[in-house]
Amino acid sequence: MVSSIILNSMFKSIPSVLKHAVKVHSNVACRAISSTNSCYGRLLFSKSHEYVNVTDKTARVGISDHAQKELGDVVYVDLPQVDGQEMAAGDVAASVESVKAVAEVYSPISGVLKAVNTYLENSPGLVNLDPVADGWIIELEVTKPEELDSLMDEAAYAKYLETVE
Repeated sequence: MVSSIILNSMFKSIPSVLKHAVKVHSNVACRAISSTNSCYGRLLFSKSHEYVNVTDKTARVGISDHAQKELGDVVYVDLPQVDGQEMAAGDVAASVESVKAVAEVYSPISGVLKAVNTYLENSPGLVNLDPVADGWIIELEVTKPEELDSLMDEAAYAKYLETVE
């Protein structure tokens, strides 16, 4: 808690061109200070290697660390337009292009599209650096919270990865 107060006060006094760098490093600081994933909300995974990072009624969606490693260096992320569109679980949310392949990113849950990670337009490699903290792709307002029950927590996802490798 103290670290976030200090980081927030520092963030306000930094010129806007440096704010992204501070944001990235504050995520690193949060992980270094914490012995748990307190930087994240409830982190869940799909069998198609997307994650959902849920905090309250909002969920950020991206590809798992396993998926980004399989893809290799991400060079482009095709983001949807933010227009409040409804997405159903299984809908194509975006696509990620790497040096190896192009992969579609599916929304693991239903929701209303609220935001996209515009930093990925100029820095798609954020998906490789930290898929959850900085490389998230879309943000949804969760409309069917019961769908979260069909996703795996981190321990179950780790066991699932053992069966697919």
